Amino acid sequence: MTKVILLLSLTIGICCYDMQAQTPRYEVEVLTCIESLVPGGAGRSRMISTQARVDYLDFTSHQTAATKDRNKSNRKDIRLKEYEETKLLNLYNAGGIRFQNVASNDALVTSKINSMLTDGWELFFVSTGVESKMADITVKKELFKMGMKMLLDDNSASENNNDPNGLFMTRYYFRKLVQ
Repeated sequence: MTKVILLLSLTIGICCYDMQAQTPRYEVEVLTCIESLVPGGAGRSRMISTQARVDYLDFTSHQTAATKDRNKSNRKDIRLKEYEETKLLNLYNAGGIRFQNVASNDALVTSKINSMLTDGWELFFVSTGVESKMADITVKKELFKMGMKMLLDDNSASENNNDPNGLFMTRYYFRKLVQ
């Protein structure tokens, strides 16, 4: 009987160990593309990636109602100086949208993505966003009252309406199975 219990315990232990061994563990890389929406080509567009390793806990404070501690991390300590920067073309020029620039940016981003895929990275998520600054707080209040449609329908020449300047940002998230 003790041999059966010992054999059963050993079998359960091996199964549990095997299940832990099958838990995938990934390394993650982020590729960020920032494309300028500033008319006239005055903006800056870049593709940014880094292989620098940092620990977010080095710059994290733990807030509680009792302690009310401030995060005293210094921005200059957080700022990385080692990263890869690829120049992209701005989406606009004096005449409006520059489709050659869009095609050029697509080719550069595709080249980087293909390079990462060749290196064993898997693209698993993409996130996009558009940022446009606004001239003053009264415009922001009116936009909230009118809803999102107003953000899309700015046909006013007044400088008190939403500003067409801004950026389009895309983040590509890659992962690689850690052996």
